[in-house]
Amino acid sequence: MSFSLFEKVALVTGSSRGLGYGIATALGKAGAKVVLNYLNNREVAEKALDGLRNLGIHTMLIRADASDPEQIESLVESVEQKFGSLDILVPNATPEQPQKRIEEYEAGFYREMYDFFVMSPFYLARAVLPGMKSRGNGRIINVTSEVFHCSVPEFSAYVAAKGGQIGWSRSMATELAPYGITVNTVAPGWIPTERHQDETNEKKEEYLKTIPLGRWGTPDDVGHAVNYLASEEASFVTGQTLCVNGGRSPW
Repeated sequence: MSFSLFEKVALVTGSSRGLGYGIATALGKAGAKVVLNYLNNREVAEKALDGLRNLGIHTMLIRADASDPEQIESLVESVEQKFGSLDILVPNATPEQPQKRIEEYEAGFYREMYDFFVMSPFYLARAVLPGMKSRGNGRIINVTSEVFHCSVPEFSAYVAAKGGQIGWSRSMATELAPYGITVNTVAPGWIPTERHQDETNEKKEEYLKTIPLGRWGTPDDVGHAVNYLASEEASFVTGQTLCVNGGRSPW
């Protein structure tokens, strides 16, 4: 099977719903053992766990704050005890991202964005790299966003953090290439999920008009992109950003 991940072990943070769940599902369908991660809503997380198990996916669920270095170390240790060393890491956890004018942001919110999108991938990578380096193989796939490339206004804290995440990924790709470890990013457009339920239909319709392919993206679309980057077929692809936005990318 093309893009097979048979017997690989994958961790997707923030994967109890939305894009994270779509990514976890795609990796599991490709044969990977998938670790679901959540922080706040156990009922939703257990429903996600049941969903993967019903698909015949070998999975487990671990609660951990993906921005806390101590909890990340414990998370990775738990995965390795149950499934073995991680082959695929997908930092996906995210907080809310309110849009505000630059004058309305507080410095603490900028730091929160940086913690989630730069420090969290750093802590996660630091925890999984010993195993990946010892095997001479690994995949790190960061979930960024089109906002960095599209220069979205009144979103400066999120855009800055996503830009830092992309830069970090490119640097790590070069550093880790000699160890057989690839580092790439997927950059989804706006893909409505549960956390966008309060957005107005008018706003959604305006965005939809800007998508050249003429349809909304889905979590599955993002999952398929991650599956490719995690596969052996993508072993010569590193330091790249794969945009999953129906052709909206302006470059």
